[in-house]
Amino acid sequence: MKAIILAAGKGERFGDITKIIPKPLIKLGELSLIEHNILLLKKFGFTELVINVSYLSNMIIEYLGSGDKYKVNINYSIESPEPLETGGGIQNALPLLGNTPFLVINSDIYTNCKLSDIKINDDDLASIVMVENPDHNIYGDFSLDNNRVTFSNKNNMTYSGIGIYRPEIFTNEKVKKYKLIDILEKQIKNNKISGLKHEGIWHDVGDVKKLKNVNNLFFNN
Repeated sequence: MKAIILAAGKGERFGDITKIIPKPLIKLGELSLIEHNILLLKKFGFTELVINVSYLSNMIIEYLGSGDKYKVNINYSIESPEPLETGGGIQNALPLLGNTPFLVINSDIYTNCKLSDIKINDDDLASIVMVENPDHNIYGDFSLDNNRVTFSNKNNMTYSGIGIYRPEIFTNEKVKKYKLIDILEKQIKNNKISGLKHEGIWHDVGDVKKLKNVNNLFFNN
């Protein structure tokens, strides 16, 4: 199965840092954010990778190259002149991802999620990983009821930024700037999304404060 790492955003919540370096290349410990996820993917058997890039894309491409140094194969989906957001970015990359299910992971998370545990049912369009609500998202995104993602408000959790998607979930959508959550919400209403809970390490590393917290937790001992 192929995997796509979402890495096209401008990282504006990092302020001046991302004026000179793209967010995926910001260091978390000795490795960049995106390298942690490349190695996580490789650990669980994902070696055919697509990375969508836009903002300061040349820096990312030059830094990661073809993936040889990580023993994976990397292809790049380039968005120009502006990033297409998470939904549009994945859809734009479909020619590189093929006609079978693929894994999606955000470049700005740090996790030990066992990616090989994610399974997608034949009748579903996606299977997403949910986590307990962090402080910055206390009300959560969706509910998880008996491994179905719903809007029941009974067990609200946060979407981790990880999931397996069928390319068919993007049928009838045009390549444009839109968020993945727009597609998810539509198909949750159609009962086409399953989910599982990850109870291990998971951190959103989307701004300077979160980066500092994760560095303090795992890399400054």
